[in-house]
Amino acid sequence: MNDIAMMGLGVMGQNLALNMERAGYSVAAYDIDKLKCDAYKEKTKGKNIEVFYSARDMIKSLKKPARIMLMVPAGKYVDSAAISIIDYLDKDDIIIDGGNSNFKDTQRRCEYFKEKGIKFIGCGVSGGEEGALKGPAMMPGGEREAFDKVKHIFFDICAKYGQVPCCDYMGEDGAGHFVKMVHNGIEYSDMEIICEAYLIMKRAGFSYDKMSEVFGKWNTGELKSYLIEITSNILKMKDPITGKPYPEVVLDAAGQKGTGKWTATNALDLGVSAPTIAEAVFARCLSAIKDERGVASEVFETKESGPAEEDLLLHLEKALYCAKVISYAQGFMILKEAKKEYNWSLDFSKIANVWRAGCIIRADFLNDISKVYRDNEDINLLISPLFKDKIENYSNDLRYICSECINREIPAPNFMSALSFFDGYKSLVLPANLLQCQRDYFGAHGFKRIDKLGDFHLEY
Repeated sequence: MNDIAMMGLGVMGQNLALNMERAGYSVAAYDIDKLKCDAYKEKTKGKNIEVFYSARDMIKSLKKPARIMLMVPAGKYVDSAAISIIDYLDKDDIIIDGGNSNFKDTQRRCEYFKEKGIKFIGCGVSGGEEGALKGPAMMPGGEREAFDKVKHIFFDICAKYGQVPCCDYMGEDGAGHFVKMVHNGIEYSDMEIICEAYLIMKRAGFSYDKMSEVFGKWNTGELKSYLIEITSNILKMKDPITGKPYPEVVLDAAGQKGTGKWTATNALDLGVSAPTIAEAVFARCLSAIKDERGVASEVFETKESGPAEEDLLLHLEKALYCAKVISYAQGFMILKEAKKEYNWSLDFSKIANVWRAGCIIRADFLNDISKVYRDNEDINLLISPLFKDKIENYSNDLRYICSECINREIPAPNFMSALSFFDGYKSLVLPANLLQCQRDYFGAHGFKRIDKLGDFHLEY
């Protein structure tokens, strides 16, 4: 009898199944595409992976309670896959959705399958195809009882930070997919800030080899992270056809799969200010209108940047750190509000621990973030003892970089939104008092006074 089934044999499903088999589990594998089954059967000869050509036979081969992990595209495909096997399942069998599903879909599925007596887990999986094979970060949510029945498998296949598994129970129903969504929102912002740092250096005349060297050096210090590491590697790669630095032959129009947008949308729904994450989404949207930007570039002149000051790199390193921490702070602000809104048992310190290895946003300062929330779950990262002084000092470097970008006409929406957010966050008084007056003037929405309790309206 097999320990677990993998339904969906795309790259992620194939690699997760291989990961499970390597960890000592017998895996049943199935895909609706018979050609994928044929290819995977050939690929896994000699391994403890049994490929099936029907979902029914796959499930019949499983130990009880049956555990079936779906690795199929989000949306209707998850519904279709889950519904297609329901007649073959018994009470307390477990379906695990390991794709990038919207957490609201996961909430709906948890409720639906609960009524059927079947347990449903929505598990965020981060790390791409390499992570799936060698150890991803895993963020499962759903019924705690169901998680307890699969956690030994998850702990064995996930990434490890030292000896600590980068997997933990996130909370009820859609909590796991919500945490993964916020991870991806931070990822969008992190990537955009790094790309803006690259553009600033490029406009200042740095060679690709020099930029690779700079990112490599940064990766030995407080900026040490997976995204900084791979950026250094990318910048030194050469195109085998033209011999040019690889980024020079890549179209500057970015794609997206929606999770960053979901993060920004849910921040708005929850009333959380997360402009740096949202700006990263908008930056991708702006990049996508390549032809229109081409027309605009002919209409408007763009100033040549020219050489930068000698201390640019020192300012840029600190500005990058500051903006990155502000992005993470916004992500945890979203999580904090979601915890209240959906009555989830989110543990922010555990979330930071899960993100320390395997996932895309893994970074050394997640250790500090974990310590912050272990001591005080309610505090904002920006005013926490481990970050406050550094953010206050580095915000001057962020201000310098933003002013340089303005003067040199370098688009840097994430650097600038991070600074604007920080300035607003530390302002005792914002102009929302006038805004309240405006709302009351045209819509009689009322306002609150600073010297009396209650709601007020003025006849203008």
